[in-house]
Amino acid sequence: MQNGMHTDTERCVRAVQSKDARFDGWFFTAVLTTRIYCRPSCPVVPPKPENMTFYPSAAACQQAGFRACKRCRPDTSPGSPEWNQRADLVARAMRLIADGTVDREGVPGLAARLGYSTRQIERQLLAELGAGPLALARAQRAQTARLLIETTALPMAEIAFAAGFSSIRTFNDTVRDVFALSPSELRNRRPKTTVLTPGTLTLRLPFRTPLNPDNLFGHLAATAVPGVEEWRAGAYRRALRLPYGHGIASLTPRSDHIACRLTLSDLRDLPVAISRCRRMLDLDADPVAVDDQLRTDPVLAPLVDKAPGRRVPRTVDEAEFAVRAVLGQQVSTAAARTHAARLVTAHGEPVDDPEGGLTHLFPSVESLAAVDPESLAMPRTRRTTFTTLVAQLADGTLHLGVESDWTETRAQLLSLPGFGPWTADVIAMRALGDPDAFLPTDLGIRRAAQELGLPSTPAALTARAAAWRPWRAYAVQYLWATDSHPINFLPV
Repeated sequence: MQNGMHTDTERCVRAVQSKDARFDGWFFTAVLTTRIYCRPSCPVVPPKPENMTFYPSAAACQQAGFRACKRCRPDTSPGSPEWNQRADLVARAMRLIADGTVDREGVPGLAARLGYSTRQIERQLLAELGAGPLALARAQRAQTARLLIETTALPMAEIAFAAGFSSIRTFNDTVRDVFALSPSELRNRRPKTTVLTPGTLTLRLPFRTPLNPDNLFGHLAATAVPGVEEWRAGAYRRALRLPYGHGIASLTPRSDHIACRLTLSDLRDLPVAISRCRRMLDLDADPVAVDDQLRTDPVLAPLVDKAPGRRVPRTVDEAEFAVRAVLGQQVSTAAARTHAARLVTAHGEPVDDPEGGLTHLFPSVESLAAVDPESLAMPRTRRTTFTTLVAQLADGTLHLGVESDWTETRAQLLSLPGFGPWTADVIAMRALGDPDAFLPTDLGIRRAAQELGLPSTPAALTARAAAWRPWRAYAVQYLWATDSHPINFLPV
């Protein structure tokens, strides 16, 4: 599948007629006779092909005057895999919009972060998505409003504010425009069995099947920093640092969704919290495209067939992950967790977890930059690596975010003392989200390669892995899964 799929009418019609859920989020079907837009897998009888037109985004459908289908709820489709797979300006802008940048900083803030003019960004988004940044942010606000209407008992005025609307009137008009129902009608349609816990939001995070939760949740649980993260009763739980406050996320894998429970100190952080949880679990990936590519290698094919749908475990905080990658250099997972836990206890901000178990936010880079280096229980060279990293993150010399350019940032990381290819690539893979990041020097990868008869020297393995592009980060997950040893962070 590729960019601009909505322009391939014949292919889109086939996907709609076969109700193929794999295409949900890739494009949207707008029905000219009813003025309603749907996801490709909508359960209703497909309209005649001549009555269908296709758009690349829900925002474009809404701008063209179409309303969301009440049956298939296209606004709750998984996000397009394009934005996590690509490194260009449009993809970076979409990742920032999902992270709430337009709501907090406006279009000028979005442009400033990307280093382009507002006109350039508006022109590129319009050309590719049929909607500019304000319309895309409005579609996201409408979806946030719907979630709050359906999953809380909050008054509508509070929901309007939390969802980012400037007035109750704009909130009412937008909800009616997008869903063809007033906010109170939406709330009345909520199932009567819904149990509402004050202060806690319960929602479902959709994904494209298949999804193999083993390595995804296994890795997050195995590397969890005490006080910040835990694995409890089948759920991965963690404390979140968010733009307006903090939150606690509890994520439980189910067969067709991830059950998500969020407790937020400020409800304006809801869309950002959802976006970051989705990103951490790699829920917008297209597993069919990834696995089909990796299956072309006869050595990887049996690994993919045995457990398809592996995702790349990512992070909710890019700077935090970079700090933890340095703490994990040349030590075992247990030692890395101990180092991190000490920092959390000494420098993390306390949080209130209604369920107990989580005690702190991971320390901010500003607080870590103020730490006395002599108090760090690590070798002098790693201490230098740590202090240089946190100083550059704190003063803005180095920025790690959803919008980071993968190639430029990797080069920046490699210029820091104590940063070798392994550290830079593990940050590119798990913090920046580069789907093609590769770890040929990783001990677990080399061990797996040897057992499978693949070349085990970094240069030869990299040459062989060229056939796995652009999905080498996913090949890493399949190779890691062959190793029964605990996760070790050894190379630098």
